[in-house]
Amino acid sequence: MLCEGVHCRLQQLFLLRVRMPELPEVETIRQGLSHRLIQRTVTGIIIRRTDLRWPIPGKELIALLPGHVIIAVGRRAKYLLLETLAGTVIFHLGMSGVLRVVPADSEVQQHDHVDFQLDDGHCLRLTDPRRFGAILWGGLRPLDHPALAELGPEPLEEGFDGFALHAVIRGRRRPIKTLLMDGRVVSGIGNIYAVESLFMARIHPACPGERLTVQECHRLVAAIKDRLTTAITQGGTTLRDFRNSDGKPGYFQQSLQVYGRDGHPCRVCSHTIASLRLGGRSSPFCPTCQTGP
Repeated sequence: MLCEGVHCRLQQLFLLRVRMPELPEVETIRQGLSHRLIQRTVTGIIIRRTDLRWPIPGKELIALLPGHVIIAVGRRAKYLLLETLAGTVIFHLGMSGVLRVVPADSEVQQHDHVDFQLDDGHCLRLTDPRRFGAILWGGLRPLDHPALAELGPEPLEEGFDGFALHAVIRGRRRPIKTLLMDGRVVSGIGNIYAVESLFMARIHPACPGERLTVQECHRLVAAIKDRLTTAITQGGTTLRDFRNSDGKPGYFQQSLQVYGRDGHPCRVCSHTIASLRLGGRSSPFCPTCQTGP
């Protein structure tokens, strides 16, 4: 029987290894896939198993998609959108999903679940060992699909600013960190980028949302945009299984200020980085740089 310390350490390693890709990782994948897929025609679909997070809508995909040209590869929050005139395929990579463009005759491995065959002899292949990912049929109005319909604003869009954030969190007593990770408040921000943005904005993660002033919201939105944009430029964060569509890692982890640095000195003030749990997630912060709730 494992001692308590070893058991806790193994739990931490498990959680580290299965982190879901966040917005910058998904955007990095979108950019990588776009130049390989746009103007390619889907010639067929091979579904090897349908039991991902939700059953794959194989009948719709096979009946409607072949023969249509891919006109765009989009993103909404952490979802990828493969757009054709017949409708849109919605992907979520879950904890371990990978989308790659490979030769159609490439050897199929154990966890290669779906191939979208293309007219240039390649295919878009979904590999997902844990099967927590998803392939959904969005039809001609994908943003109305239940998976997307209630999502909040995109954090990188021009209309998302301090006034918008202040309006949506006003009167909410939940910690600002859990509000940032609520996709109905703002879409696509996961644990890493919430933690890093709050540190950059010098706001304590447990501070109730209703206490933030408009000025603090402006500062926080600026930090969110900075951290996400920088992460996209650096190809995302590789702390677990993430690889982009070319199989390359991201390098934003080299810029992390507090995430994963519990017990280490703050890079700004040298105070020891502390951590608390909010919404079941680890929330590192600097007790000196980030004012209390």
